Amino acid sequence: MLKPVLHFLALCAFCFAVTAAADVLQVREDAPERYVVKKGDTLWDISAIYLSQPWRWPQLWRMNPQIENPHLIFPGDVLRLIYDADGRPMLVRDDRVRRLSPHTRVTDTRPDAITTVPLAMIRPFLSHDQLLSAAELEGKPYILGASSNVKNATEGHILYARGELEPGKGYAIYRKGRPYVDPDTGDNLGYAMTLVATSRAFRAGSNERSEPASLHILDVKREIRQGDIVLPAIDGESLPAYFHMARPEQAIDGLIIETTSKLREFSKWDIVIINRGTNDQLKPGHMLDIVRPSPTVVDSRNGQPVYLEDSSRYQRLASNFGHEQIKMPRERVGHLMVFKVTERASFAIVTDTYRPVRVGDHIVSP
Repeated sequence: MLKPVLHFLALCAFCFAVTAAADVLQVREDAPERYVVKKGDTLWDISAIYLSQPWRWPQLWRMNPQIENPHLIFPGDVLRLIYDADGRPMLVRDDRVRRLSPHTRVTDTRPDAITTVPLAMIRPFLSHDQLLSAAELEGKPYILGASSNVKNATEGHILYARGELEPGKGYAIYRKGRPYVDPDTGDNLGYAMTLVATSRAFRAGSNERSEPASLHILDVKREIRQGDIVLPAIDGESLPAYFHMARPEQAIDGLIIETTSKLREFSKWDIVIINRGTNDQLKPGHMLDIVRPSPTVVDSRNGQPVYLEDSSRYQRLASNFGHEQIKMPRERVGHLMVFKVTERASFAIVTDTYRPVRVGDHIVSP
């Protein structure tokens, strides 16, 4: 009776040791002892120098009393890798090289502070471009025309919209693009909404009396067309320099369904759309792996397997007669970070790649 108990206790101890080892922050073998922060660096870039899993960067900085806000690191700061009494790594600012007041550092709001990821890449999607469902677009005001008979209105024109607006309030004008379709279900996940102009209403309009609302154009990014959608402008929309990167608590398995670059292959810092959102409990800052299935192989068990795409019609048809199609494992090709979430889809930025990323690649949370 004692032996099974001892075996069980030994197994528990082994599992605990494996779990603990897996949770230890592993520093790259080629990590430098010191690093000078350069203009254009991000926290992701710096952490990737030290960690094989850069998304775990908060663990590298969190114990540092000098760097309470790691996003307030500036070009020229010298960082040093040290280890605490328990052997855990952390980055500190090397004040022997450059001494700065910790109080000033915490409250400093200079615009050149190092951010988590390049804000210039995601700024338009945080503050302007939208992804709205058909239900969200239903009944929204839209442009009827302008004060002159032009198909593309620009600054200097007065715009008229069907709908009731609030005089004095700012409105953004959007163009509805093509729908994003979920490849798994065929469902419409929403429409790409591109900002074309900003405006301010000065006549309310009345649907009951068929009176159009009137707007002054404030700024034009593209020509304004009849049918463009009018939505309330979002004043001071949050543009966080700091994203708390973390793995989702629940398993995620979805697809990259589009890239804003419209290229067949793309890489680090490109923006993608994925078919998972708040309905899947995704949040800004969530880190996901990008994985791709390896090519399927047809094996006839004669020592001469071939890739499915290279196989003959006979080999494909004969899969039930000794020719077996073997699906290979999915391999990781990169990572991405979710930064803007809707109910059924999200915008994400590719943070690193081992191979070029493609539309159709899977996104997973192990």
